[in-house]
Amino acid sequence: MHIVILGTAWPYRGGLSAFNERLARQFMAEGHEVDIVTFTMQYPDFLFPGKSQYSDDPQPKDLRIHRLMNSISPFSWYRTAKKICAMNADMVVVKFWIPLMAPCLGTIARLVRWKGVRVVSILDNVIPHEPKPWDRLLIRYFVGSVDRFVAMSESVLHDCEQFDTHKPKTLCPHPLYDNFGPKVDKREARKQLGLEQQYTYLLFFGFIRDYKGLDLLLNAFARFKQQPAARNVKLIVAGEFYNNADQYYTLERELGLQTEVLWHTNFIPDENVKLYFCAADLIVQPYKTATQSGVTQIAYHFEKPMLVTDVGGLAEIVPDGKVGYVCHVDSDSVADALTRFAQLTEQERDSQFEENIRAEKAKYAWSNMTKAVVG
Repeated sequence: MHIVILGTAWPYRGGLSAFNERLARQFMAEGHEVDIVTFTMQYPDFLFPGKSQYSDDPQPKDLRIHRLMNSISPFSWYRTAKKICAMNADMVVVKFWIPLMAPCLGTIARLVRWKGVRVVSILDNVIPHEPKPWDRLLIRYFVGSVDRFVAMSESVLHDCEQFDTHKPKTLCPHPLYDNFGPKVDKREARKQLGLEQQYTYLLFFGFIRDYKGLDLLLNAFARFKQQPAARNVKLIVAGEFYNNADQYYTLERELGLQTEVLWHTNFIPDENVKLYFCAADLIVQPYKTATQSGVTQIAYHFEKPMLVTDVGGLAEIVPDGKVGYVCHVDSDSVADALTRFAQLTEQERDSQFEENIRAEKAKYAWSNMTKAVVG
């Protein structure tokens, strides 16, 4: 089958690119012909919250990536659809993550469907974490352009049902992010990051946005630090700010955490991701809203226990007490889980979580995703 993946890829950076490129490689490994069609312009600069949209890495040599579509240029949407049809594609796979992209992706999907190409959408989100009044209109337009959906959590599947109850829908959890390389020895990872060896490290990883709850974590961490078990625990915040950084630094000062939080707030390149996860003892995701998260799938790959809040699909993939902790969205609940973790010895952490993590991660093979997409 000839499959075209429509969405973010090199030269753009981040989780969307990593997902689409890894999906392409899985399809190729299964014998399919694959092209990726990505953007000439993804976001206008004034709409992009980070420092740069672009990767510093060279173009992947094993992937056919075509930069064709401009997210705000209807002329490019028609050219892109024409090009996809000229490729004799059998299927277009579209990753949908934000209503802003609905006009572009939805129009291209409609045009290729009129030519008989099947369109399947993998849904990161349907209703966004930070909704706007016009979102539902845009979502409805996109949903109407697709033949079938693959949702990566029950909550997203439910959201999709609000917009279309008739089209086929499949649930398939987010696969492992296994593209960041093999595990590194913890001591070596800490050495490369310049971290002191004697501490237990909590890791908050990824783009920093309001809904990810860093303020909630800082408040919980301050409460946790009052416990004797917290004496040798540090918090690493690793990722680029996508909103106002001052609010977090101010909160850090107000809570007296200046020596307890390590800020690594530049974009983390792919080759360094493994260092942060392998250096950490617990991955913390105190999200206020969520669907699913790629961070949990990186943690699974590196076999690290996790702390998540009971929002969206996070609790579906982090069984409480088996591979980590599921907390309520409040600082007391998070602080209590941190205390329980810190009271365990390293041997107890390994015996309580490691075997369960290895068993759970087997559910998240990329072959499950390609099977769900092909149908």
